Amino acid sequence: MSIDVKYLGLTPYESTWNKMKVFTSKRVHSTQDEIWITEHEAIYTLGLNRKDFKNPLRTDIAILPVDRGGKITYHGRGQLIIYPLIDLERYHLTIRSFVTLIEKSVVSFLSRRDIKANAKIEAPGVYIENKKIASLGLRIKNHASYHGLSMNIDMDLSPFEAIDPCGFKDLQMTQLKTFTNDVSIETIGFEIANDIKYQLLNLK
Repeated sequence: MSIDVKYLGLTPYESTWNKMKVFTSKRVHSTQDEIWITEHEAIYTLGLNRKDFKNPLRTDIAILPVDRGGKITYHGRGQLIIYPLIDLERYHLTIRSFVTLIEKSVVSFLSRRDIKANAKIEAPGVYIENKKIASLGLRIKNHASYHGLSMNIDMDLSPFEAIDPCGFKDLQMTQLKTFTNDVSIETIGFEIANDIKYQLLNLK
């Protein structure tokens, strides 16, 4: 069984989230896995970890409580979103090993462009010189994942300054545009999604 990689273009956050939930709830043992590539309009999303939550310092961007792990983050145009809808049991993966696999795809992508990046065990995501370029938040239901990866490509980073991104005070964000002009969300999305797919299929 293969994995279907789909490019959705620019989509509203909430309706895409609802489609992920429907897809996951209707899954059966034989359902083919999918990876969705998209981009969202400006929105703050608040994960299930709401300890010490403080409202954003700006009120012009809507905030939506969602069912993924993690704390608050920001999504907006120019940010790549990858949603892996994957049956973890099929590949004998734990949540942690799946997160590591996704992080590895981002680090490898950056490495191919001579950009040195790393992941941190204590704070999921991918970092360049301690600035965060990619964030991860997953939800697992009946061994199947939804939600996923956001990676800053070519966007306005200022909305991150109104929050503690992913719950970390003073965490600085960065984006791909700082390091390269190669910033096509669709092209990058397919490259990273296909790397995730390749890694998964090699686990079987």
